Amino acid sequence: MTSTNRPTLGIGLVGHAFMGRAHSHAWRSADAFFDLPWRPVLSVLAGRDTERATAAATRLGWANAVGDWKDLLERDDVDLIDICTPGDSHAEIAVAALQAGKHVLCEKPLANTVAEAEAMAAAAERAARRGIRSMVGFTYRRVPALALARNLVAQGRIGAIRHVRAQYLQDWLADPEAPLSWRLDRRRAGSGALGDIGAHIIDATRFVTGETLTGVSALLDTFVTERPLPDGPGNGPVTVDDAALFLGRLSGGGLASFEASRVAAGRKNALRLELNGTRGSLAFDLEAMNELWFHDHTEEPATAGFRRILVTEPQHPYAGRWWPPGHGLGYDHSFTNEIADLVIAIAAGKDPEPTFADGLSVQRVLAAVEASAADAGRWTATTGAQT
Repeated sequence: MTSTNRPTLGIGLVGHAFMGRAHSHAWRSADAFFDLPWRPVLSVLAGRDTERATAAATRLGWANAVGDWKDLLERDDVDLIDICTPGDSHAEIAVAALQAGKHVLCEKPLANTVAEAEAMAAAAERAARRGIRSMVGFTYRRVPALALARNLVAQGRIGAIRHVRAQYLQDWLADPEAPLSWRLDRRRAGSGALGDIGAHIIDATRFVTGETLTGVSALLDTFVTERPLPDGPGNGPVTVDDAALFLGRLSGGGLASFEASRVAAGRKNALRLELNGTRGSLAFDLEAMNELWFHDHTEEPATAGFRRILVTEPQHPYAGRWWPPGHGLGYDHSFTNEIADLVIAIAAGKDPEPTFADGLSVQRVLAAVEASAADAGRWTATTGAQT
């Protein structure tokens, strides 16, 4: 089937900053590298300011631009709304889009509160009964090495999981003179390092292990409580956490430890995951994202040890759609892989993963972490024992 006689999927994007640029690139690229049953069409970009949105649309490859996301709800050339805005607007946009019969892709974390996430998950469930699909953008599920790790766990290659160590470390706030942004405002972002990057390692743990978190004990801290205003003299308050540290219990009985920090000097984007099981171990670091380290503990001790797997072979998840073996993928490729999975699922009439219900589960863990930290680290169950 050629691109001219395939059904089209009109996309409306809300937001054109960091995530908007990443998603735009992915929408432009997906059809070139994957055999998509529907052809994505970059129809409309929406921003808060029509002039800025128009400039962004021209730069990023969108056919039209509007200054109000609500305009997307009525447009016949928009079948899916992609939400790349701060968390305080996710619920309003997603619920309205689903009610209007638009498929939805929403960036993570799903919302700023459990109540908002519950409303979104309920709207998604109602919409699914009408064939309207939704997905939350935990894009690291589409990194080939993490997808391979999930497969190895599912195959029993490391046995029963005893311990998970999950870290996400960045340093863009290590300098106390780094200016305020919306990510440091609780009203806009919901939380700091916890929701921004901690949500990723919660979801990655669930994705790779296939298990849930049943409870947590947590600490949060804000090391720099005021930062320079970005557009004038003086300082403003930081109302979110700089770092989060928490312990957890896995549903299979294993232990888990989590660290999320945006003040870890020297660490740029170090999402690290290590799993120790009864038969072996796996280790991953996003700063070396084409590599997965695997230890088979059933081998003879004389030769056993961690070995590096370069995850670029055609047999590896997603890798065969890209370059010859040994030619690594980058951060942007995970978004393209995500878009391809989304379009394929919608065309097949299936719910893409992770669902809004998965996003709600992560939100409940985030809420449990905050509740525990506010109560001197008291052990706090996650609602419904979900991650």
